[in-house]
Amino acid sequence: MSFIALSILFEIGLILMLINFLYMDYVLVEIIIRIITIPLGLYIYSGHKTASMKMPWILLILATHVVGVTLFLLVGLNGGTKKMRERYKKVDEQIFPLLPENRHVLDKLEESDPNAYGISAYLSKYSHYPVYENTDVTYYDRAEDGLEAQLEALKQAEKFIFMEYFAIQNTVAWGRIEEILVEKAGKGVEIRVYYDDVGSVSFVNRDFAKRLKSLGINCRVFNPFMPGINVFLNNRDHRKMTIVDGKVGFTGGYNLADEYFNLTHPYGMWKDTGIRLEGDAVKSLTISFLEMWNAVKRSDKDDVDIEKYLPRTDYVAKSKAFVQPYADIPIDKEQVGENVYISMANKAEQYCYFMTPYLIITDEMSQAISLAAKRGVDVRIVTPGIPDKKLVYKVTRSFYNGLARNGVRIYEWTPGFSHAKMNVVDDKMAVCGTINLDYRSLYHHFENACFIVDEGIATEMREDFEKTFRQCGEVTEEYSTGKRSVIRLGQLFLRLFASLL
Repeated sequence: MSFIALSILFEIGLILMLINFLYMDYVLVEIIIRIITIPLGLYIYSGHKTASMKMPWILLILATHVVGVTLFLLVGLNGGTKKMRERYKKVDEQIFPLLPENRHVLDKLEESDPNAYGISAYLSKYSHYPVYENTDVTYYDRAEDGLEAQLEALKQAEKFIFMEYFAIQNTVAWGRIEEILVEKAGKGVEIRVYYDDVGSVSFVNRDFAKRLKSLGINCRVFNPFMPGINVFLNNRDHRKMTIVDGKVGFTGGYNLADEYFNLTHPYGMWKDTGIRLEGDAVKSLTISFLEMWNAVKRSDKDDVDIEKYLPRTDYVAKSKAFVQPYADIPIDKEQVGENVYISMANKAEQYCYFMTPYLIITDEMSQAISLAAKRGVDVRIVTPGIPDKKLVYKVTRSFYNGLARNGVRIYEWTPGFSHAKMNVVDDKMAVCGTINLDYRSLYHHFENACFIVDEGIATEMREDFEKTFRQCGEVTEEYSTGKRSVIRLGQLFLRLFASLL
């Protein structure tokens, strides 16, 4: 992959040198380029995206012309191909009507918690995933505990197992999972594994999917990396979920690689979280998985009978939680993940805590978080103390100053890399899933999360935050008034490319 990438860069460099030579010596070429850049800038400006997404592209195109236009056509359009959009539309029209509307549950939530109702109503309308009762939620403050729970659930599988992950590493943790999958496949349980090619490229090779199929495990790979121009390449499947028999489901921040479970330590200790769902809400996780499984490739054989994966159960939940798993796709022009986070900050009255590995946010989200702090809400954000990507870490820290000056408290988890993606508000509402506070998660990736309205789970998550705060170094003051409050020129330049990081 590295060789291919270098070859492509070299090829692009030659092309750009040629175009630049022509640009400098021929007035006609200059006129053509300006004819392209001016209307393109107007097109971007008139779009329905936020200003934070528009302005970097406009500046880049006006400053570099050829490079800016090339990058925008490859990445900035971010709508996938027409065929891909049609493919997802066709699949969605087939599967989403199979979910219950649950209007009575939404009405009940409106009576009990109007603030939570507003977020839930938005999700029901724009993500098409309903809110449920009759679902128990278990929170795991360590990925290790989540893995052990998943292994036990896999052992109980009788009909099917669906697994979808951004990254899978064929070593210790996956070896434990695979052993169970092979045993279950031998007993007639239908096994499906689905992973992102770019997310797993440093962990497994192309033979991995073939090997799984030889073991009786159905496997598909999302959007394989291919040399050349691919306008859909920048959109990755960042979702993480396991579904067993349509009755038990898992999701959270962790992938299926050893570092997530502290079996290896490339960035110090690893902090990740997840949840287990049991009951009616698992239907939405199943639909999320089947959406990706059936939409990824036109030549694959699609499911005809979806309902057999949505069993009716006699499960009776112990809790009275309102649970709403949801997913976000980058080709529908609706930033569901970002809008939920903004709404959580807007609805907060006492406190609003975020944990994210990366902090690269739009002005709209920054304003919502800052305004909550100005209203007197205790707003805190936890980021890693040890980065996994140094350039992204520099950009992350460039956002500290604006937030800290407005009263947002910033913490860095000193033991290592905090990869959890979660948000809790007022011991009432919580979000746990795969969605980072960065452009890539909010605008480019296929993501999933779960909105939970339950005092018990929200309290557990708040207590985990409090424990995490004690392991952090608070950097609020030094980034609001000290030497680090100055945003360096390099950080400002990197912000131009924030949507690519």
